[in-house]
Amino acid sequence: MTEVTVSHFLFLSAALFIIGMMGVLTRRNILIIFMCIELMIAAVSISLVAFGWENQTLDGQIFVLFALAVAAAEAAIGLGIILALSRRGKSVDVDDLRTLRD
Repeated sequence: MTEVTVSHFLFLSAALFIIGMMGVLTRRNILIIFMCIELMIAAVSISLVAFGWENQTLDGQIFVLFALAVAAAEAAIGLGIILALSRRGKSVDVDDLRTLRD
């Protein structure tokens, strides 16, 4: 069997990031878009840990801890905004939320 290398982790990270990016670009539901952004943050975290693992340092893991703190704050604030918008507009569709500007 082959050894797991950094390229395996980078391939996984790239695949997750592309899935998240396609979800952001193609979906209309704001909750799905929000989950896809979180998937993209997870993909970046995997690549940071992979590069830190390759260089035998803890720098990548430290950056991931900061990224997780930012993602947790984003989730709390983002879900609160989404909840307020969905109560006001009665929909979570992105096109319907654009009408709230008027």
